[in-house]
Amino acid sequence: MRIHIIDDDEPLRTALSRLLGACGYQVSAYESGDAFVRTVSGNEAGCILLDVDMPGLTGLQLQQHLRERNNILPIVFLTGSGDIAMSVRAIKAGAEDFLPKPIGKEQLLDAIERAMQRYQAAALHSSQMSDLRKRADTLTVREREVFVLVVQGMLNKQIAFELGNTERTVKSHRQSLMAKLNAGSLAELVQMANRLGLAAH
Repeated sequence: MRIHIIDDDEPLRTALSRLLGACGYQVSAYESGDAFVRTVSGNEAGCILLDVDMPGLTGLQLQQHLRERNNILPIVFLTGSGDIAMSVRAIKAGAEDFLPKPIGKEQLLDAIERAMQRYQAAALHSSQMSDLRKRADTLTVREREVFVLVVQGMLNKQIAFELGNTERTVKSHRQSLMAKLNAGSLAELVQMANRLGLAAH
């Protein structure tokens, strides 16, 4: 688990790096959001300690930049000047916490622990979604059509009428798609459709 410290205050970066290194974390430090963006790629496990007010990319701008790129690293904001409106905006956009400077050690470590737990949950969800999409990609065009109609609550004979097939053919498509998706019930199919954005609105 790596903690990325992004702050233009060099003494603070050094102090936090030493503290967190002594606590057993791997630490990388950057003087700006731009330096972080240039250096880091992918979603290495960890979290970000992010100053709000910096030259170049501000903390909130970097948060938005990472969200647009589906980066799942949780963010703990650090600020010496943040107001309530700013903290609310950051939390609504998905920040784990918004801590005032100077930061107490226990408060900081608690926030980091929560952020690490959030990362693990987000990484698991991302992995499961990737696996589900891969399975869904194996469906034929007709199986996908049957899938959508099944989760709308239609019976096999209704689907057959809708698609101009025999009921037997629909039943075969239904068995095949359930096997490919590894779904054991209609309820599981509905959950998968919701996650894939295929469910009826």
